[in-house]
Amino acid sequence: MPTHVNAEAHGDERGALIAFVEAQRGGVRRSVLGLSDEQATSRPSASELTLAGLVKHVAEVELNWLRLAQQKPNERQRTEETWGDGFRLVEGETLAGVLAFWDEVAAETEAFIRSVPSLDDTFPLPEAPWFPKGSVSMRWLMLHLVEETARHAGHADIIRESLDGRTAFELVAQESGQSWG
Repeated sequence: MPTHVNAEAHGDERGALIAFVEAQRGGVRRSVLGLSDEQATSRPSASELTLAGLVKHVAEVELNWLRLAQQKPNERQRTEETWGDGFRLVEGETLAGVLAFWDEVAAETEAFIRSVPSLDDTFPLPEAPWFPKGSVSMRWLMLHLVEETARHAGHADIIRESLDGRTAFELVAQESGQSWG
């Protein structure tokens, strides 16, 4: 992990969980630093994944988990037929637009988590082979977002390095206006 999460204020578990999710979001966001839409949608490896597609996917996945926790319908719910569109930019979409959408989702996630009475509060999950049975807590949700986003941040690191040789450490330095190496 090329960055470390600052220590939370004593007893601020919500703040700590939000900070860890945000640190992983930063890893994905940095992977597209300085890239054009064309570069971000290119496939430099055998994988079907692109950097723009990963950004879109993690944004939509976070929205889906947020809507599950809020027990509201997901306005961007994917079906089996549209599943692949969640991993690529479609007509009219831009990397900047997807990043802006993700910023909105992230702000809504933080506001929601800060507003729930307890991280022990639960919400039900739909029946699916990939979901745990029953309900999960808000704490579980935040830990899962760390897990999900970190998994894709690792994918993004590999794709970016395959694209132009830039590593996560170089991108952290670039983002902060410093040089690496």
